[in-house]
This record gives sequence, C-alpha cells and structure tokens, in this order.
Amino acid sequence: MEMVLSSRRIVLIDPDTETREVYASRLRSHDFAVDEAKDAVSGAEMALAAPPAAVVSDLWMPGVSGVQLCRLLKAEPGTADVPVILRAEQEDPYSRFWATRAGASSLVSKERMGDLMRALAVATTAPVTDNAFFFQMSGGMDVRDRIAQHLDRALFDSVIAAEVRSLASACSFERLFDSLSQLLAQLVTYRWMALTTKSGDLGIHSHRRSAEESEAEVRRALGVPDRTCARRILDADASFGLPSDRLIILDVCLGETAVGRLAFSVPAGESQVDAIAPIAARELGGPIRLAVLVEESQRLATTDGLTSLLNRRAFGETMDRELLRSDRLVTAMSLLLLDLDHFKLVNDSRGHAAGDAVLSAIGNLLRSEARANDVVARWGGEEFVIALPGANGDGGLASAERIRKAIEDLVVCDASGERIPLTASIGVAERRPHEALDVTIDRADRAMYCAKIGGRNRVCVAETVVELEEVEAHEPDVASAA
Repeated sequence: MEMVLSSRRIVLIDPDTETREVYASRLRSHDFAVDEAKDAVSGAEMALAAPPAAVVSDLWMPGVSGVQLCRLLKAEPGTADVPVILRAEQEDPYSRFWATRAGASSLVSKERMGDLMRALAVATTAPVTDNAFFFQMSGGMDVRDRIAQHLDRALFDSVIAAEVRSLASACSFERLFDSLSQLLAQLVTYRWMALTTKSGDLGIHSHRRSAEESEAEVRRALGVPDRTCARRILDADASFGLPSDRLIILDVCLGETAVGRLAFSVPAGESQVDAIAPIAARELGGPIRLAVLVEESQRLATTDGLTSLLNRRAFGETMDRELLRSDRLVTAMSLLLLDLDHFKLVNDSRGHAAGDAVLSAIGNLLRSEARANDVVARWGGEEFVIALPGANGDGGLASAERIRKAIEDLVVCDASGERIPLTASIGVAERRPHEALDVTIDRADRAMYCAKIGGRNRVCVAETVVELEEVEAHEPDVASAA
C-alpha cells in the first residue's frame, strides 16, 4: 500500500565526525529528522531500508564516493526519486560535471550552509512515496557489491556504446553494417539482424541456410520494397533452426532526426538484446550519417551531375583496374566513343535546357543499354565513352549498332513539346594486348571522326578507318563537318 513518508527525514553522510555533528545540529534546528552516517555504505543502507526525503553527502570520500552512492540510489527502484545533494570543497566545473552525470539534484559548497538549506527546501517540497519495493539488505548482500554491479553495468554499456560509435570510421554503409554484424553477433543471439537508412540502404545478417526466408521477413517487417537492393551477410554467426518469437524494431536517430531503423528477430529466451539493442540504436545515428555523407561525397566526386554517369577522372581510375584484369586473364575488351550529332544546334535553336534534357536522357539510355560489367562515362560535352570488358571487335560493333539505333529512336521533347531529333556517331576500337588506355581511346576517336565525316548516325570500326591524311586530301572541308 502506498503511503507518504515524512518529508523532513534526511540521511546525512560525512566522514568527519565533528563536521557531521555541526551539520546535523543545524538541520535539526530547522525541524529535520537527521540520520547520521559516517560513510557512504552505512548511509546507503539507511536510505535503501527506508527512503528519506533527501540524502546529503560529500562528493569525494574515501572508499565509496558520493558519485558512486548517487548512481546506486538512482538505480534502485525504491530510491530512484530521492533527491541527492552533494557537497564539495569547491564548486569547480570538474565536480559539477560529475555530480550532474551521477544524477545529483544539487551540488553545494561545504562552506556555504545557506546553499545547502536552500537546496533542501527545494528538494523536500514534493512528498516521497513508499511503493513497497524498497531494496532490503539481505542474504549477505553488501552495498559495495551493489555499487560494483552498477559500475560494471555502466562500464559494459559504455564499452558497447564506444564500439558502436567507432563504426563512424567505416566510411561506407557496407563496411559499417559488416562491422556492426560482427560486433552484435558476439553479444546477441538472433536469427537475423537488419539495418535500414533513410537514404535507401538495407543490410541483412542471417544464416546462409535461411537467407531467402530471412530477407522476406525483413522486407515485410520494415516495409522495404523489393526494388531496394539488400547488402547481405550470410554466415554461421547468425543462428539457424532456433524458433523466433520476438521481433524488435528500434528507430536510429541523430538528435531529433530519424536516420534509420535497427531490427532483430530473436529466439525464445534471448534477453541480452533488451539491454544491448537500445544502446546500439542510440549510438548508430552518427556513424550512419557519416557513412552516408562520405558515400555521397565520393559519388559527387566521381559522378557527372547531369547524366549521373561516371565522370572522366573516375572512368580512368576504374579502367586502371579493368585493364589489369584484362591483361591478367587475357580477355578481350572493346571501347566505344560516342558523339551526339548536331548537338550545338540543339542548344542554339532550342535552348540549353533542352540540351541538358538530351544529355540526361542519353545518360539514362546508356545505363539501360549497358551490361552489369560495362563501364559508362561522360567523356566531355556531348561525348560519351563505353568500355566493354570481354567483348571483341565484333561484340563492340554489335553493341555500338544497338546503342546507335536506340538513340535514333529516343524521344526527347523541348519546352514546347516538340520532339528533338537525335543521332550519334560512334567509333569502336578493340583493345590490343597490353595497349595503353589512351592509345585505345585515340583509335576509337579516329573511328568516330570517320563516322562523322562519313555522314553521321553511323558506326565506324578503328580497323577499317582510312588514314586521316588520305581522307583530308579528298575532303578539304572535313573540319567543318565535325
């Protein structure tokens, strides 16, 4: 049964007997009932046995400190609402920081009795209630043991939080999720764990033997559409064959802004997740935000803003790896250089907005026409380059013809709704063994030039190109044709 306790009972803790008696006398003169304690252990026993209106204690004491005492009282259900007033020799920032972090209601100077009286007046205004759930010192339980338990729990929580915060160095969602799964699999038993972000990332960790089933469950639980690509980690760190009776979904926030969600499917009897999952969700906001920002900055540095294709520099860096692979595996590779015909006329007659619409549409078309391992980039202006790993000259020619026809059929309209006629001239060059990239590009460029002077809207293969000197001898106005 709930009853209101005396609002005038104080537990006073002070290791110095003379000082404690002076304070106790002053408090009693103001009609407080004072229980005196010479150390934090005996004071904690008094407070836990019968919660007082307030506890007054030194901040720093031999053995158990006021900080540790405060943490203990705040962690126990019976004394969680009991105000704790801590006293320090000086109200310096260091002492105030620790008093605040421990949950003290006030920090006062030991030399200013008036400050203590005023703090007590505020602290004892609200009545303390007895909820019949006081901590009883029984079975040999010692306050020191109890404090040690709380400190161990706080240390464990801080270590987990620090481990999660350290994921901020991952620099990508894929690496972040991989490291997160390695951490949480050591602490929690789950059938699957999933992480989503507001930017559209999805990570799933499950056992290989339940991969498809787990992914379907994740998508249903989090409402993730099938078109969202999942980064899956499949290994035996996730449980297989255990029945799952609980689904846990937590928001991941950075400040007040939700940046993702963390979810678990846990088997019956799993309890660690209730302590660990909230810590992980609380600390993941920063690492997720940093990973998204790094990936976005990398994307902006490597992607052409108008067409969303690779830019010229990123194409060169990607091709460095592709050429090494091609040389090592002795595989063919063809390269296409594409130039839109009469593009300057589009800008001059229909406006630059129409020109931008054309380039954006060409970027979408080339992505849709490319194979998964093709490398597509905007080379500059209205020129595009496409590398076709594994394709010989015939394969390159077939791809070029398909792209040329798709561009000819592409419908792009200007601001007035009128269709803009589009064609492209394409040069094809099959890379020779160990040939440098700039040499292959130069041969493709010469082939494209040949397609231009040959009438445009056509494909020309480098091996069939007539030497430019001969062409120019028969076509004096070749420069204007381009």
